[in-house]
Amino acid sequence: MPDQKITIEYNDRIVRQFLLATVIWGIVGMLVGVLIASQLNFWQLNFQTSWLTFGRLRPLHTNAVIFAFVGNMMFAGVYYSTQRLVKARLASDFLSQLHFWGWQLIIVAAAITLPLGLTRGKEYAELIWPINIAVAFIWVVFAVNFFWTLARRREPALYVALWFYIATIVTVAMLYIVNHLSIPTSLLHSYPVFSGVQDALVQWWYGHNAVAFFLTTPILGIMYYFLPKAAERPVYSYRLSVVHFWSLVFVYIWAGPHHLLNTALPGWLQNLGMTFSLMLWAPSWGGMLNGLLTLRGAWDKLRTDPVLKFFAAGVTFYGMATFEGPLLSIKSVNALAHYTDWIIGHVHAGTLGWNGFMAAGMIYWLLPRLWNKPLYSVRLANFHFWIGTVGILLYVAAMWTSGITQGLMLNATTEHGTVLAYPNFLDTLNAIRFMMLMRVIGGALYLVGFFLLAYNFYRTVRGAAPVNGTIEVYESVPAEPDAKLGFRGTFFNAPTVFSVLILVFAMMWMVGSDLVSTAGLAGLVVSLIACYAMLPSRGSLWNGWYEKLLLNALPFTLLTFFAVVAGGLIQIIPTVIVQKAQNVEDRIQVPYTPLELAGRDLYVREGCYLCHSQMIRTLVPDVLRYGDYSRLGESIYDHPFQWGSKRNGPDLARVGGKYPNVWHFRHMENPRAVSPGSNMPTYPWLLSNDLDASVLPAKIKVQRMLGVPYGPLSAQQIFDSVDLQAKGIAKDLRAAGAYVAPEKEIVALIAYLQTLGHSVPVAPKPAH
Repeated sequence: MPDQKITIEYNDRIVRQFLLATVIWGIVGMLVGVLIASQLNFWQLNFQTSWLTFGRLRPLHTNAVIFAFVGNMMFAGVYYSTQRLVKARLASDFLSQLHFWGWQLIIVAAAITLPLGLTRGKEYAELIWPINIAVAFIWVVFAVNFFWTLARRREPALYVALWFYIATIVTVAMLYIVNHLSIPTSLLHSYPVFSGVQDALVQWWYGHNAVAFFLTTPILGIMYYFLPKAAERPVYSYRLSVVHFWSLVFVYIWAGPHHLLNTALPGWLQNLGMTFSLMLWAPSWGGMLNGLLTLRGAWDKLRTDPVLKFFAAGVTFYGMATFEGPLLSIKSVNALAHYTDWIIGHVHAGTLGWNGFMAAGMIYWLLPRLWNKPLYSVRLANFHFWIGTVGILLYVAAMWTSGITQGLMLNATTEHGTVLAYPNFLDTLNAIRFMMLMRVIGGALYLVGFFLLAYNFYRTVRGAAPVNGTIEVYESVPAEPDAKLGFRGTFFNAPTVFSVLILVFAMMWMVGSDLVSTAGLAGLVVSLIACYAMLPSRGSLWNGWYEKLLLNALPFTLLTFFAVVAGGLIQIIPTVIVQKAQNVEDRIQVPYTPLELAGRDLYVREGCYLCHSQMIRTLVPDVLRYGDYSRLGESIYDHPFQWGSKRNGPDLARVGGKYPNVWHFRHMENPRAVSPGSNMPTYPWLLSNDLDASVLPAKIKVQRMLGVPYGPLSAQQIFDSVDLQAKGIAKDLRAAGAYVAPEKEIVALIAYLQTLGHSVPVAPKPAH
């Protein structure tokens, strides 16, 4: 009996919804970005209002741009392309709508809670635990809808774009769940289960790979679908796309430690992160070249078509950002760039150029197809491209100049390297103010471009009738049994066995003892030679195995998962052991008193970690400026860690006892009273708000569960301790002319600041 011909109507309604949300949330996120960039130059724009300060709005900006703007764009592109690549309608209209509205409610919840100071205090992972549960649930909804659609596909083989979507879904779930593991102390607060160096490693394992698997891999999948469609050309090289995918998803996951170079992170992890970061050059540029070379033969169209302009520029910015990332992971370069605006410029080259331009190109390409109406103004879209490009270049150039200037000034020494050339941190801030202003102008130009996109969007869809794509297909014939790969065929074959052997021998070589390292190097060389020798005779068989793998979504997904999970396990598990108090060999942190713990939570609430680090690196200028370098054990009880990633102000790791209590009081009341020229906001509400000490028994109970050595304290003992320490600080302030009640929040914050750097030597271990 011949196959029956049927007509499939795609679910493009969900694509239109996510596309509209992309534009709205993109503008919101960029508006907040321009505001907080302005606040760094003009402190008055903090408006002396708690929910409008830089520390509260910066997490709103990052979450809005990453999860609201790029997230909605990603979902629109994935849903549109997947249906066409598998020749099947999305499996469930209900799940699609649940996904859309659930994601928008999560974004709204984030937009409300973050300005209120409800945060976990970890960059790109600030959302409080109830929202995190909602994120995990909606991500599962997305995954079920996606894989269910794959199971119903009428196209037997998985196309390249689908590989990147699978890697995104699997890896983001793993990263998000592990980094957001927390124990609640209340409905709106929790402490992460990790602390200190382990928390730092897990955070940047997540943070770096959130960039990789939320901002990169899904957009690469979108590139592999939409760029050939727009150029009307096939992908330049299928073989290059295979190498690009597997090398990228495997190598990327190992590179997170490069965010923690020259810190208290164990040296082998720093070297591991730097090595794999440098290896990222090859797959990243392979993907960029595959995208740009797809445009061969479409140069005439490129000159006039704004869609191709955005795609070509987006892929170019991807190449720039992925060249700069490995460069910044070299220890000597990182010593100059880390904690400066150079990193901000690097990140925004990727987000504005790669994510933003790919989003704009996709939107302009989809609009006529989803509403069956020509784009309102091609000239306006072209103008958007040029004003956006100027905005990016001005922004990034300003941040490069600013970051390198500040890095050189902060690291500059005289007298044979024993005296700082610029001992006052504010000197470096004043030197870069003009560049920071140029950053605002560049960001504003880029924002204007997206306002133009929104206007073009509105004029295009106004009065237009939404249309869903359709396709006529024959019911597919089930795959032959010999096309199915079982467990043995998936995992016990030459490509996977060689991959495992090369990984094991490489790890032995890099992190083993002398004998193990030598054996690892020998095994690595032998494995590579054997793999190369077998390729001419076995290459066709290996290609056949891979083609069969692409017919099997589950084995492909499992291999992808194992490729990304290996790096995380090898990095994180050893730090679980290292982080134990009994393994600390130098100095160990003293647990916070109840009042100091309350002050620390206020510090996190106000986003102070976004401008101040608490990690003195093992660099001479850092030690000269801030004191002895930080030890692994000095943050062992910090849930979450506070090492920071940017210094808009000086490091605070050893600020305890450096200034009297009244200095901190005046500094929070009016920073310019004690630090002329400071751009720090004022915090008047800390002087008027009462501290809520009633939550401390629950918080200390959770801290004890997490391993912080608090003794058995009753609620009344906790309250008595808070009262006694607060009255002592208030009395000292009163003697210095600062009158404040002991129950005010400022007193708790001062208690926390004055304990920073307080550690004790580790007791010598008994001889065996």
